[in-house]
Amino acid sequence: MTAVITEHETRAAEYIRSVYEGVVRRNPYEPEFHQAVKEFTDTLLPVLAKHPHYIDQAVLERMVEPERLVTFRVPWVDDQGQIQVNRGFRVQFNSTLGPYKGGLRFHPSVNANIVKFLGFEQIYKNALTGQPIGGGKGGSDFDPKGKSDMEIMRFTQSFMTELYKYLGEDTDVPAGDIGVGAREIGYMFGQYKRIRGGNESGVLTGKGVRYGGSLGRTEATGYGCVYFVQEMLKFAGLSFEGSRVVVSGSGNVAIYAIEKAQQLGAHVVACSDSAGYIYDPEGIDLALLKQLKEKDRKRISEYVTVRPQATYTAGWEGIWTIPCEIALPCATQNEIDGEAAATLVRNGVKAVGEGANMPSTLEAIDIFLEHGVLFGPAKAANAGGVAVSALEMSQNSMRQSWTFEEVDGKLHQIMKNIYERAVVASEEYGCSGNLVAGANIAAFLHVADAMIAQGVV
Repeated sequence: MTAVITEHETRAAEYIRSVYEGVVRRNPYEPEFHQAVKEFTDTLLPVLAKHPHYIDQAVLERMVEPERLVTFRVPWVDDQGQIQVNRGFRVQFNSTLGPYKGGLRFHPSVNANIVKFLGFEQIYKNALTGQPIGGGKGGSDFDPKGKSDMEIMRFTQSFMTELYKYLGEDTDVPAGDIGVGAREIGYMFGQYKRIRGGNESGVLTGKGVRYGGSLGRTEATGYGCVYFVQEMLKFAGLSFEGSRVVVSGSGNVAIYAIEKAQQLGAHVVACSDSAGYIYDPEGIDLALLKQLKEKDRKRISEYVTVRPQATYTAGWEGIWTIPCEIALPCATQNEIDGEAAATLVRNGVKAVGEGANMPSTLEAIDIFLEHGVLFGPAKAANAGGVAVSALEMSQNSMRQSWTFEEVDGKLHQIMKNIYERAVVASEEYGCSGNLVAGANIAAFLHVADAMIAQGVV
């Protein structure tokens, strides 16, 4: 029987199409931002058809337009005495639920397009955590690789000298992202204090534990991703125990996803960096990986000089040809395309948990869903880091410090709550089992209702 398309569904579909076309027209040459908007808005048809007042209130038009986008020059002096100039960004996308919250990324690929896609995703990721935080993102096209500590300090101090004008504990609270770890956060926090003349500990998260940071923050994104996937697996009668796992990346998210997966009994056999990937049939030696990446700051190719049974392959893309039951993309955006997704499916993947921001293309997501692969979208599975950042803000406000076990327990519960919210929303709006739609719908309703309550602002 042919489904009857109602008048409300027709209106909702036309509204979604017009909003997306408007985004493309007003933001040309920004493919990642277009992709993020399309992935989100395409899942909202049943909501808008059922509740047309969201259309009347122009909620989507307001959601896709940042409240503020700041671009600025970052001059600094390298170790040879040469003046270098980079570009800095901060998008303050949506403050409906609280102060803007989202990381800073230092990578040559950073531009307005990347920052806007990340900031847009951050709105809904933050909403899913249930914490009172809005969505923002920022960074610079500065590349920290190969730079000395003094060069990184000079750059971050210059970066913060401009960025501080837009920050505040109740205004905008950045954290780290790719290329921004505890070292960079420490330098920026020191410069912020110097300029402001006071210790506003809640203005940055991801700080060192000795000066206002939270235990468990380093582990949070990777652990959170695994906790979310654990919930998906439980629902299907599966588990990490004995499962073969491939994790892309070897930065903070990947390392701690590997750690938690191994704690749950998984056999993690591969990980990568931007130059290539390693395959260790005996299982990744986590202590060695941490030594190479967190302490020595070396390339992952060095791993095989210590573990001769492991192999290294130049070019990270091939990592998704390794057979596995669970795939955790924890590197960067669009690392799994349609071809890689099809390969994973052929090789028997049962679950995919997105530890990075938007690591799967729209085609890849469709392939996973069509073949019944359990799929944890980034908005949900990647939310652990910002969830614990919000917990760090709470501790700073209360002048308290929680134990690792307390923070980890709260993180675990938040990730379970996110999973349950996505499941409930998917069932309520006729897309049961589709956690992409479920997460988007749950987050949309949370933000949209608050926006309407606050008027046209």
